[in-house]
Amino acid sequence: MSLKKRLWLILGPAVIAIMALLLFLVTPYKLKVNQEVLPGAAISQSANIFKGNAIKQAALSENYVAFMGSSELSRMDPFHPAVLAAKYKRPYRPFLLGAAGSQSLSHFFAMQGINSEISHKKVVFVISPQWFTKQGIDKNAFSYYYSNLQAVTWLKTAKPTVMNRHAAKRLLMMPSVHSDERIAHAVDTIAQGQALSKGQLTYVKLKYNELSREDELFSSLHMNLRTQKLAKAAKQLPAEYSVEHLDKLAMEIGEKKTGNNPFRISDRFWNKRLKDNYRQLKGRQAKFNYLASPEYSDFELVLNQFALDKTDVLFVIPPVNRQWSQYTGLSLKMLAQFDNKIKYQLQSQGFNNIVDLSKDGGEKYFMQDTIHLGWRGWLKLDQAVKPFLTKKQPAPSYRINDYFYSQKWQNLQGDY
Repeated sequence: MSLKKRLWLILGPAVIAIMALLLFLVTPYKLKVNQEVLPGAAISQSANIFKGNAIKQAALSENYVAFMGSSELSRMDPFHPAVLAAKYKRPYRPFLLGAAGSQSLSHFFAMQGINSEISHKKVVFVISPQWFTKQGIDKNAFSYYYSNLQAVTWLKTAKPTVMNRHAAKRLLMMPSVHSDERIAHAVDTIAQGQALSKGQLTYVKLKYNELSREDELFSSLHMNLRTQKLAKAAKQLPAEYSVEHLDKLAMEIGEKKTGNNPFRISDRFWNKRLKDNYRQLKGRQAKFNYLASPEYSDFELVLNQFALDKTDVLFVIPPVNRQWSQYTGLSLKMLAQFDNKIKYQLQSQGFNNIVDLSKDGGEKYFMQDTIHLGWRGWLKLDQAVKPFLTKKQPAPSYRINDYFYSQKWQNLQGDY
């Protein structure tokens, strides 16, 4: 046997396997998501799932509803939306999108893979006042939730509209997009107000196929497993849903969980995060300002996409812990102005489904810690979420105003 034949017998199978894998990666063939993965994925808040498309698409094509936000979604006590939905066998299941550090720009790009799945459907979106700082989203936090799959999913259909040009300019400010310079160049093309060339579109589509196959194969790996935590929380609830009885239970649990500090902050959070340094934080938030931020225009990207998708959205404005804000000097007047500004941006464009909890931060056991909803807070929110998701709502009528992309709006702190 010749040397060439012997080498082929040794290396041939490996070469064929590699070629088959490469062919698989660039073809549009789609792998089916295992449905058994979905219940765990829905509450995992894993970055892999947030950055991908496959699992989100599979879930939102079923009876899962996107609950979009950030770290508040991680506080899974017995009154968390996912626990209540599971315990009382509601016709929907929350699919939690976002965790600590995810903000409007991250959500805009994460939405690109599920526009079809949320079109003419319902979404719950929690707006955190803490997003709206002078610098806006932290670049490292954005990188944590960003993937090139998000970018190419968006670029496949992106036209140089006002929305897409703003998104492109913001994306170019983030170091993570430059991990693939051909993608970055395509993003820059949109930012310059031009359509992608045929060559750019070809690369984007091939890259989309490759990254989609990787997503389908690997996005469920390293998933945060929280199903046992949900089940444990659900066991604390009574068999029958009664707001009166649940509120009493929330008071009891809140009282037990917040016994070691004067701010009604959970003992666990207090011991871990504040006990040793809270004295240093007195008056430290007096100069905090949530009224001037690039986040307002990033948030407009999300609103614009919801309008294009004709998605019916329930927006939630959570409070801050009143006792804690008084201690740290966080201005209640500024928070009220933030509330007015964000509601103006919403309502003037037809986003009228708003649960404004901003004045409830002083209620007993409403907050779990300094800024996150707790036992009675989740329960009050449920009084709006349940009817919104289970009853037919009037079709929304949105009127997007490009003014909200302007720096003038970002920095406006007066009358609206």
